[in-house]
Amino acid sequence: MEVTEVRVFPVQEERLKAYVAITFDHCFVVRDLKVINGNNGLFVAMPSKKRKDGTYRDTAHPLNSETRQRIESVILAEYNKEIQKIR
Repeated sequence: MEVTEVRVFPVQEERLKAYVAITFDHCFVVRDLKVINGNNGLFVAMPSKKRKDGTYRDTAHPLNSETRQRIESVILAEYNKEIQKIR
């Protein structure tokens, strides 16, 4: 499975830096990923939904760390390109 498109939508908030939509193999899209400025730098948060008890649960997520790292590296590279266009 290959990432075939990444769309970055920058925002001007303290920790939230962008919303992202990512497409796999030109046929499956996942929206509402977030680029977050955390304590140790930027990271990608998977889309999640707030539950009745106030906790959040991911609605889509990778099943292993290798896939998570591949997705995160592609998203952060595209985010950095988008930010350079704005500056």
